[in-house]
Amino acid sequence: MRSEFFFTSESVSEGHPDKVSDQISDAIVDLFLSKDPEARVACETLTTTDRVVIAGEVRGHGMIDTDGNWADGALAEIEKIARQVVKDIGYEQEGFHWETLSFENHLHPQSAHIAQGVDAGDNKDEGAGDQGIMFGYASDETPDLMPATLQYSHQILRQMAEDRHSGKAPFLEPDSKSQVTLRYVDGVPIEATALVVSTQHAPGYYKDSDNPALYSELRDYVIGVFKDVLPDGFITDNTAIHVNPTGRFEIGGPDGDAGLTGRKIIVDTYGGASPHGGGAFSGKDPTKVDRSAAYITRYLAKNIVAAGLAKRCAIQLSYAIGVAEPLSIHVDLHGTGTVDEAKLEAILPELVKLTPRGIRTHLGLNKPIYRPSAAYGHFGRKADGDYFGWEKTDLVDALKAAVA
Repeated sequence: MRSEFFFTSESVSEGHPDKVSDQISDAIVDLFLSKDPEARVACETLTTTDRVVIAGEVRGHGMIDTDGNWADGALAEIEKIARQVVKDIGYEQEGFHWETLSFENHLHPQSAHIAQGVDAGDNKDEGAGDQGIMFGYASDETPDLMPATLQYSHQILRQMAEDRHSGKAPFLEPDSKSQVTLRYVDGVPIEATALVVSTQHAPGYYKDSDNPALYSELRDYVIGVFKDVLPDGFITDNTAIHVNPTGRFEIGGPDGDAGLTGRKIIVDTYGGASPHGGGAFSGKDPTKVDRSAAYITRYLAKNIVAAGLAKRCAIQLSYAIGVAEPLSIHVDLHGTGTVDEAKLEAILPELVKLTPRGIRTHLGLNKPIYRPSAAYGHFGRKADGDYFGWEKTDLVDALKAAVA
């Protein structure tokens, strides 16, 4: 590892158009799982000016029957939930309003050809829903074992959203982005060299307005959030701070830019500090290994670091459609490990069954828990007062015993 370097990660708020799409898609996943823990959902959402469109493949008791007919009230329930997501985020703008937006539902029954490969049978376990590669990562940079640049980027926007919802910062609107650049010395982040926030705002809060005091209020507020989030001493006289560097940002969200499910996968994972397999998470039920295998690799990597076996850990799994067991497992400790990586590759499948059903059972994934994951990252955080199953470190003792 280089003795000194700079690294940057970004985040986007719950009101970013792509994240609005992710949250709607995951709210629909939750709806199906709340009625049938074995439901199948692959839901994509498009958001644009006063319009939400959903499409994809679904299957699940209580929502759609085996003949492809919708249950009574199912379509109305889907639309109600989509509108509720938009309302909860806070969109009541002329160009995007939860109550007046146009809603289109193009969901249809899951392909029988996919079902025959992924469903369990008398002589086979449930197969993977698709081929692909998935990565998980952990680092001891923060207490939650996440890359610091991404963790701080998320925390900045979460704080701003909380202040917007509470009324503390009434000049904020839902759409915003953050970016954090840190200087690392000997692998440890020691200072922020650049901090960026671009946020949608009420009229007048921009650099060249007739009332510069309003922009100063917005800038001072954002700088205060930076100071609250980053560790003491990270912000110095040399830190470059940019608040709405382009100026006016009054038109935002899906009215300013169309949003799609699955376009913020680096924000969802590790901020670029680790490889990404390419598959998005939101809108997919946990039988899809794009989601569940990415969660189990995070879980395994986090437990390895929490056990003191490495300071950094990346894990890759690969799958083939219709095949239950992973085709490969790769562990990379980035030169920070105290145990042989090949030994871990042999041990991990013995500690956790890495089939799609084994992963779901171990992590408790067949539950309606996904909407909270669809903004501010899927990893290194809590939801609804409890850790997501993949954030637990309950494998530490077993790992230590296995490598002893």
